[in-house]
Amino acid sequence: MSNNVMPNVSVADMPDRSLLMDRSVPGRKAINLPAPDVPLSEMPGDGLLRESDDLQLPEVSQLDVIRYFTLLSRLNFSIDTNFYPLGSCTMKYNPKLNDQIASLGGFANIHPLQDDDSVQGALGVMFELQQWLGEATGLPGVGLAPLAGAQGEYAGLLIARAALNMRGESHRDVALIPDSAHGTNPASAAMAGLSVVTVKTDESGNVDVDDLRAKADENTCVFMLTIPSTLGLFEPNIIEINDIVHDAGGLVYADGANLNALLGLVKLGDLGVDICHSNLHKTFSTPHGGGGPGAGPVMVTEELASYLPEPVVVKNDDGSLQLGRPGNSIGKINGFHGSFSILVRAYTYMQSLGGNGLRAVSENAVINANYVQAQLRDRFDLAVDRICMHETVLSGKRQADRGVPALSIAKRLLDYGIHAPTMYFPLIVPEALMVEPTETESKETLDRFVAVMQAIDDEIDSDPDSVNHAPHTLPNTRLDEATAARRPVLRWQG
Repeated sequence: MSNNVMPNVSVADMPDRSLLMDRSVPGRKAINLPAPDVPLSEMPGDGLLRESDDLQLPEVSQLDVIRYFTLLSRLNFSIDTNFYPLGSCTMKYNPKLNDQIASLGGFANIHPLQDDDSVQGALGVMFELQQWLGEATGLPGVGLAPLAGAQGEYAGLLIARAALNMRGESHRDVALIPDSAHGTNPASAAMAGLSVVTVKTDESGNVDVDDLRAKADENTCVFMLTIPSTLGLFEPNIIEINDIVHDAGGLVYADGANLNALLGLVKLGDLGVDICHSNLHKTFSTPHGGGGPGAGPVMVTEELASYLPEPVVVKNDDGSLQLGRPGNSIGKINGFHGSFSILVRAYTYMQSLGGNGLRAVSENAVINANYVQAQLRDRFDLAVDRICMHETVLSGKRQADRGVPALSIAKRLLDYGIHAPTMYFPLIVPEALMVEPTETESKETLDRFVAVMQAIDDEIDSDPDSVNHAPHTLPNTRLDEATAARRPVLRWQG
């Protein structure tokens, strides 16, 4: 095994990784608090207080505290320190400039209920972001309110229902969804009061046009197309697909959560799409993972713009900006008007790169994914053997046939300092490993990833147990994942 693919140094070899409670020494303090300069308040009643013996807190020095939390930070996987080939989630580098701009006092210290005339700069950012997203997708009606991708889906489906109801077609209550769609699509459709009918994928990884044609009828509300699909593929029949749905009287919803392969190359609106959403925390380089924060703006045709969730930013005749309510709005979908700090970060990213830079994002994302696919096609089966977009879906079926499933391959990657890819999705691919290298990774990083995947494939023949019992170098090795999810240990126990 070459040096450039050696596993990480074992955490067990790192000095002093004990818990903070284990470092506790009676009487030791990390800080001396100054005497209070305000009157002391009375303590609450005994019913609200615990006995001091029940409250176990570590007694440690300040240096022990610093070392402990610094060590914890080094144990974390992070995009600043590790490669994340996490398919469909676009875990790419987040420029620190984005955080600096979002932290400026004029953005960070304002209140969502301030008068419009006192936050014209913030409204200006939102207004320009609406214009940029409308231009990028070819859908000029833009609402920034959704707080996440799934909420953007939900908002888009409510818009579709409202528009069809206004058209006197409230009986349309079916969402047609391909079996390769993002997993949240069926859930969002159900929340919007729609019944889900699955459309098959053909042998080439495309929507089965004949199956769609047979199922699109007078009850169709929307067809929800993930583009590129979770197979990492562009839909070559999209014009025909849109015509079929429109001829049946329905609307086309494109799950554009990940626009990493489309920016500057194709506009969904130009293809006949009526509604889409975009996860800013994927395509536009904002913090992602760990439960948030997120932003999932929804974009629609000019005809549907009056149904957008409120508020949207509008420009008055005198050039001033204000928050407005579209005439047929579906209403508010959250307390205020979106994750403003995430909107600022996305706006900063767009302004930093400009139009040509955003196009380069897509071009490089597509090149990187196809490079990885070409390098690994002799070791792993391909879900579909054709040029991919921003991600490639590998199948570990031949590895599973040799006794090592995709789960173990993903766990073994952790030993090499590489985060696991998305696994077992899409469901139509056996032993799926969905790899998205993103445009921000260098060829050297991709070469190392390829070498690691090849090394693991070799290990399956020479030492399969080492792979099936991975990871070996992390604080926690192979967990009982079902128990960890259902009965997590959330506090220290002496």
